[in-house]
Amino acid sequence: MAGSFSNSWALVKASANVLRLDKELMVFPLLSGVATVLVLASFVAPLALTGGWQSIGGDGQDPSYLAYVLGFLFYLIQYTVIFFFNSALVGAALIRLDGGDPSVSDGLSIAFGRLPAILGYAAVAATVGMILRAISERSGIVGRIVMGLVGMAWTLATYLAVPVLVTKNVGPIDAVKESAQLFRRTWGEQVVGNFGMGWAIALMLVSWTLVSAGLVALGAQFAPTGVFVALALAVAGYVFLALLSSALKGIYTAALYRYASTGDAGGFDAGIVGHAFRPRR
Repeated sequence: MAGSFSNSWALVKASANVLRLDKELMVFPLLSGVATVLVLASFVAPLALTGGWQSIGGDGQDPSYLAYVLGFLFYLIQYTVIFFFNSALVGAALIRLDGGDPSVSDGLSIAFGRLPAILGYAAVAATVGMILRAISERSGIVGRIVMGLVGMAWTLATYLAVPVLVTKNVGPIDAVKESAQLFRRTWGEQVVGNFGMGWAIALMLVSWTLVSAGLVALGAQFAPTGVFVALALAVAGYVFLALLSSALKGIYTAALYRYASTGDAGGFDAGIVGHAFRPRR
């Protein structure tokens, strides 16, 4: 356990070092978060205001076809937004790992240049997501477990799809295939525990929760306003940690891809990156 934690912390520090050099990389998860909230609101608000929930609810047991259509459109738009800004983040991080000095505009330019492929990949991911969800909703507990495992396998197979799309002029299907090949060739088919930074991110969240509880308790000693300020600070801290976590994971994904495709992890220790996974026994 101690070795796993030490390795995870080393990954966080290596990713944080890249982020320290390019703090603007946190802009990408911020823009992604704002955009995903706007997309969600654009779907939920009209249904809530017009009473459209009843029209897509079907017979009360199974969703109507309209629900599946809207669900697919939601997945498609949401995935496009997420993959777009992930591509911008990974692209900018790769510039830094290659020795450059990226800017926000560099990342956005990379993402815009690969927009058709990103949209195609979003369509593939949305289709897979809807199929898995439809099967899961019509299955018993065993079927849901199986679909959960299939979903996990899909996540692992596509973990490096975004950096493949960013660096190569390939379509979404070829990106998924190459991502799966890189995963199998470099680390095998079984992931050891959480991805590199899981332990450290969890520690940050727990630590901030304890700090937030202390702030709220301290604010309660003064006035209701103090509690409000303490809660606002707590929420701001959680938002910051979410942005930090997304930025670090994007940087780590870029380093993983660089290591998998070239054997060089840039500013990372190749041994640390290589031990984030290990071959199946």
